[in-house]
Amino acid sequence: MSTSRLRLQYLFERYYNKTATPQERAELFAVIEAGERDDELSALIKRSWDDLDTNEDIFGNVKAERMLQNILRAEKEVPTSPIRKKFRGWFPILSAAAILLITGIALYQHKKINTTPAVIAVKKQKPANDALPGGNKATLTLANGKTIVLDDAADGTIAEQGNTLIKKAADGHIIYNTAALDNGNTAPVINTITTPRGGQYQVALPDGTQAWLNSASSITFPTRFTGKNRQISITGEVYFEVTKNKNMPFRVNTHRAEIEVLGTHFNVMAYDDEQVMKTTLLEGAVKINSGTFSAKLIPGQQAQINNNGKNKVLNDVDLDDEIAWKNGIFQFKDAKIDVILRQAARWYDVDVKYLHQIPDKEFNGRLSRNVKASELLNMLKYTGVDISIKGNNIIVN
Repeated sequence: MSTSRLRLQYLFERYYNKTATPQERAELFAVIEAGERDDELSALIKRSWDDLDTNEDIFGNVKAERMLQNILRAEKEVPTSPIRKKFRGWFPILSAAAILLITGIALYQHKKINTTPAVIAVKKQKPANDALPGGNKATLTLANGKTIVLDDAADGTIAEQGNTLIKKAADGHIIYNTAALDNGNTAPVINTITTPRGGQYQVALPDGTQAWLNSASSITFPTRFTGKNRQISITGEVYFEVTKNKNMPFRVNTHRAEIEVLGTHFNVMAYDDEQVMKTTLLEGAVKINSGTFSAKLIPGQQAQINNNGKNKVLNDVDLDDEIAWKNGIFQFKDAKIDVILRQAARWYDVDVKYLHQIPDKEFNGRLSRNVKASELLNMLKYTGVDISIKGNNIIVN
């Protein structure tokens, strides 16, 4: 799969899951308007439609066409006539798929088009002996212990902590706005955002730093950074794009190490069930401290903190592999089967059972994270592994 095709798949799935930024939506519609990727778009649309697991004719062609035009008029990124011309043969499927892209297979709502807003719900059932992919799910725990389910919260202000407003943006991510109420008189308090298995989430920290949480992860931080350092702690896996502030270093604490940065892009994978904690640097510089081990990384390097004490720094790591999860992709290079299945367990919220020894197999490949578990497992079968999914368990013979 070429990079350009991978990017198209990423844009499509971000829009499908209602997580695309305005820039990503504009980029996707520009591709549609250009009309040079019709075959790939058609395949993506058909797969999304097939995944509904329904035989019902939810919308007739006339109604579907009218709804599609309303959607495209509201988006304002692309004129409707080129799309109708290029996809005339796919029109019934495209109409339904366009609705699904807007709604994440859950909700279609008319935009402002001189009619009364209408809501149409389409529920997606979990298939038998399979597992649906994860999505944007997280819980915010406030200083007083109150919890807010972020994926259910409405857009806008969802909480106030001291002098900080906590808002949910239209694209779903969480923003901590210290400027709105900050008079410097109220001490900051501690908040935690946690993703479950089958979840992921993005948050803008009080200093503007962007953090993306993978499944089964957490980030704990103050509602306002004060003092000499910006101190946070994480579990699981988090990708950071840190706002530069040379006078206040950014420090990330895990159960195995501390990472110090000034302003940089890096990924930390620190799951308790993984033998090795990995810190991978994309931009800038970071310093890792773990017991007597210390290392300063440059872009392209990865520090590995091993449970057996054999810590090391790797050069020229494949950065695409390390942050593929953030871009909606499973990407593996010489990956052990058990490592892959731990990722699958976290993303699909399933358990893995080995009936015999763990197969000593390696796998190379990449696949969208927006597919059902069975599609990932079918790829792994090419290694010769006898693997299946039954109920909430992946079974390896």
